[in-house]
Amino acid sequence: MEKLPFLSDEWTTEVKRLHAEVVTHSTPPPQSVRMNLVLTQSPLGDGTIEAHVDTSSGDVIVDTGHIDAPDLTVTVDYETAKAILVDGDAQAAMQAFMSGRIKIDGDMTQLLALQNTPVDPLHQELAARVREITE
Repeated sequence: MEKLPFLSDEWTTEVKRLHAEVVTHSTPPPQSVRMNLVLTQSPLGDGTIEAHVDTSSGDVIVDTGHIDAPDLTVTVDYETAKAILVDGDAQAAMQAFMSGRIKIDGDMTQLLALQNTPVDPLHQELAARVREITE
């Protein structure tokens, strides 16, 4: 499989396909979080991507576009978001936060709760498959 740019339309479509294939059932996250993301310095489009993470349905959904009435909005550069969301690099998140490269508007405790959520085996497999397709 060719590698696709993180959050490109093609990447998003393939991640949704992989999700449907891999996550046949899962344990609902213990914390419901509705988070909008603003990714700056993106190589795609006009340099800014709007995306979201939503666990309110009982599954972890990452998609483009913003949702209504989020608990918080996180603004972060594209490469840091990719390191956090695709690579699962907690160190990148901590470094970006400490250096002021992550801006949080809203309930920060929701973000902390999401970070401490255990990942079930099906989502771990999905994450590995997503890393394989991400440029």
